[in-house]
Amino acid sequence: MSAPHEEDLAPPVPTGAEPSRRSAWLALLHRNRPLWVTAAVAVVALVAGLLAGRFLVAPDTAGAEAPAPGLVSVPVAFGALSNDVTIRGEIGYADSVEVTVDTSAVAGPAVVTGQVPEVGSELDALEVALEIAGRPVVVLPGELPAYRALRVGVSGPDVVQFKEAVRAVGLDAGDPADDVFDQTAAAAVTALYAQAGYPPPPPEEGSEGGVLAAQDAVRGAEQAVAAAQAELTGARSGPSAVEVREADNAVASARRALDAALAATPDDPVTIGDLRDVLALAELRRQELDAPADTTAQRAQLSAAQDQLTRAREELTRAREAALPALPAGEVLYLTQLPRRVDAVEARRGAVLQGAAMTVSGATLTLSGTVAVADARLLTPGMTAAFDLPDGTEHAATITEVTPGEGEEARWTVQLEPAPLAPEQVTELQGANVRVGIPVGATDGEVLSVPLAALSAGPGGESRVEVVEGDPRDGARAETRIVDVETGLAADGAVEVRPADGDLAEGDLVVVGR
Repeated sequence: MSAPHEEDLAPPVPTGAEPSRRSAWLALLHRNRPLWVTAAVAVVALVAGLLAGRFLVAPDTAGAEAPAPGLVSVPVAFGALSNDVTIRGEIGYADSVEVTVDTSAVAGPAVVTGQVPEVGSELDALEVALEIAGRPVVVLPGELPAYRALRVGVSGPDVVQFKEAVRAVGLDAGDPADDVFDQTAAAAVTALYAQAGYPPPPPEEGSEGGVLAAQDAVRGAEQAVAAAQAELTGARSGPSAVEVREADNAVASARRALDAALAATPDDPVTIGDLRDVLALAELRRQELDAPADTTAQRAQLSAAQDQLTRAREELTRAREAALPALPAGEVLYLTQLPRRVDAVEARRGAVLQGAAMTVSGATLTLSGTVAVADARLLTPGMTAAFDLPDGTEHAATITEVTPGEGEEARWTVQLEPAPLAPEQVTELQGANVRVGIPVGATDGEVLSVPLAALSAGPGGESRVEVVEGDPRDGARAETRIVDVETGLAADGAVEVRPADGDLAEGDLVVVGR
């Protein structure tokens, strides 16, 4: 009797239950799809591993010798060798300052009427930085800002600066050691404006009329002096010949009349007495003509006239000085380290100037960075350097200044001046931070060099290298030869070598390890 099948042993399924069971299994598979996929991948991997273990056999290396290691070698290099100090540097224009103009003395609005510079242009001595209300702002070298008008009679350090500044541009304003603004300095103001192409500032209001009035006063005083001098001269000259003759005649006449009265009979005592008085008076007047003249009154009058003339002339000098050109504070701009580059311009033609007119900086593009004390002692002004341009090429620069920091361990500041750059390069580089290499030691041209690890010491202390003649991969069986060398500059892990005994050429393999 055959065994019953499982389906025979299973209880009968009610009609309509088979479709429901199939739907349940399908729902279970759908809900757990990731789990079933993972299980399938695991089964496939297990089968693949069993097959690999069955058919792939590792080589039998038991008892075999390990391959001999080869020689570690590098080729001899040929080229320039240098030892560099590397820094990071900022590129820009130094000493950037805002330019302000004193417009307090401008009558009316301080309207910018012209001479507005362009960004990138340069301002030099005697150039006009700006024109405000038709008047120029002239650039001069100096550090002290203009803070007052310079006119005849004022003194101070600003006067000294003005004299030094105009002397620097070839004009004479007098001795800078004298801090008084005099007529020579005023004449220099006229010459300064002529150089700039503008008329000098107008004199103070009413000063020209004051000069005319003072001139009239001087002429009147001169006439008064002349009249007083004539009177004094006349008084000192004594009586004229006519006066003397008339006095002599009067004495003689009075004596004859007296003699006649004395000779008359009978005499008349009254008449004789009167005639004696007439004679005495005539003789007295004659004696007065011989006495020295009293010129006290004439001299006093002349002295007063001369004092008046002195005062009139002093007033004329002051009036003329008041009419001389002055230098307004708002028409001069003192800048250090000329020429200066215009970095930004806030002033606009036709607009009222308010605040800073522009920003200027040193006209020379500078490159500055800092180095440690040990590296700074290797650097000196005049040394050449190189930095990277935006396109990746190198550009030359020259050290202009090496400044110690504050403190023994503080970093030093290095100032460099780049070689001339194109305008577009300047625009790209301004404000950039670049890598700067400064060779502090370099070979004279191209030389042979090897890594420091390739050098060894011979029995006499000489330096030598081991040159591979065969295949370095042969290891100890490789053929090599020893070459004695003289060493030179060491830089960046390499050293300059010159063969002293034996041949050594570019590309030769030298041993650096085994």
